[in-house]
Amino acid sequence: MDPRNVKTIEDAKKIVLQRELKHVKVGVFDLDGVMRGKYMSRDKFFSSLDKGFGFCDVVLGWDVKDQLYDNTSFTGWHTGYPDAPVRIVPGSCRPLPHENNGLFFLGEFTGEAETLCPRALLRRVLDQAKGMGFDVFSGFEYEFFVFNETPHSVREKGYKNLIPLAPGNFGYSVIRNSVDADIYQGLLDLAEVMDFPIEGLHEETGPGVLEAAIAVDGGLASADKASLFKTFTKIEMQRQGKMATFMAKCSEEYPGQSGHIHISLRDASGKGVFFDESKKDHCSDTMMHFLGGVQAQLPQVLAMVAPTINSYRRLIPGFWAPTEASVGVDNRTCAIRVVPGSEASHRMEFRIGAADANPYLVLSAVIASGLWGIENKVHPEEFVEGNAYDKTFPDALKLPATLWDAAQRLKSCSMARERFGDAFVEHFAATREWEEREYRKHISQWEMDRYFEII
Repeated sequence: MDPRNVKTIEDAKKIVLQRELKHVKVGVFDLDGVMRGKYMSRDKFFSSLDKGFGFCDVVLGWDVKDQLYDNTSFTGWHTGYPDAPVRIVPGSCRPLPHENNGLFFLGEFTGEAETLCPRALLRRVLDQAKGMGFDVFSGFEYEFFVFNETPHSVREKGYKNLIPLAPGNFGYSVIRNSVDADIYQGLLDLAEVMDFPIEGLHEETGPGVLEAAIAVDGGLASADKASLFKTFTKIEMQRQGKMATFMAKCSEEYPGQSGHIHISLRDASGKGVFFDESKKDHCSDTMMHFLGGVQAQLPQVLAMVAPTINSYRRLIPGFWAPTEASVGVDNRTCAIRVVPGSEASHRMEFRIGAADANPYLVLSAVIASGLWGIENKVHPEEFVEGNAYDKTFPDALKLPATLWDAAQRLKSCSMARERFGDAFVEHFAATREWEEREYRKHISQWEMDRYFEII
């Protein structure tokens, strides 16, 4: 049985029996987009398919370094960190090519934890779109650095003087992707086998920087594919004695690493609703209102789009990352780019996102904002022509400059509370405040160099 044909609980049981597997791997994604998971015995897996299983809710109550939040109420020492119920998603079945014919399945938190589960949040937002008569289609693009390092070597070096996969700037280099063909082909093959197919993979500008465009799919499936791509790209590189990083900016010398998303809406018949040949730039009223909503709400939901301290190192003029909620036609200096095309290909590109964002959360933020714009018939500001970095924008379109400020904007966003729920907004904003507080405890090399002697 082909894993792509697994749709039901019975299908999942059947393929496990066919492959004579004694264990199955199951994973869930936390708020930061980090996969947490484990192996399950076959009997436990079958029972979990029928009844769900418990996963310690600490994964929603700690940060990327497994440090416990002290400013959230969902879970903590006061609750004893109990198990949260998780359901297994049969249709997420993937083969594990390096694990002796093994299988992988995604899980999704249910019960009270469902209010915080990133995948469940996106599913609810997509249900809202469905209720308005729209199906969402999206495709993620990622830039990431690859280094000839290991988890041990990067720590031994203090993350300094790391050796990139290849030196220098050589964007779109056929020399690089031919010399390193085994590395490229290994990732391309893995993506095909695990069903997050890559439409394009090439060298980007910067030493050891690659860019991958993942094939478009329905909203939830596309976020699954993006999340799995990030996780298993890191795994593939480490298996080859290398490391991939999806940090927004890992070097002062080079541009940041983007996580752009191409988005379109279709009606129940499959017709693209963003295209109208009679309108300027072929942008339908629906598309204009969607763009208007995304533009208006972007400063309010930026914490979901730029969720780390490092995210804001990238949002600097001139580094291919916008600093205001700008919109333009085929203009890569804008946060929101209209990509002209036919009815089937006319779409928007969300360019503000970085590679470090949780795919489920960033897509939720964009879709919810666009739906709000459609419902309220919001019109975008005049499209930008030329360099958006040279333009002056209203204060309402300027983006928060820090993670702390972004968290405060999210907490006061009525759209977010209405569409994501108070529980999610309060908890997620608190986790970003924690992240900023942890950063403020840190004494940087810059501070030592600047102040140690002279002050």
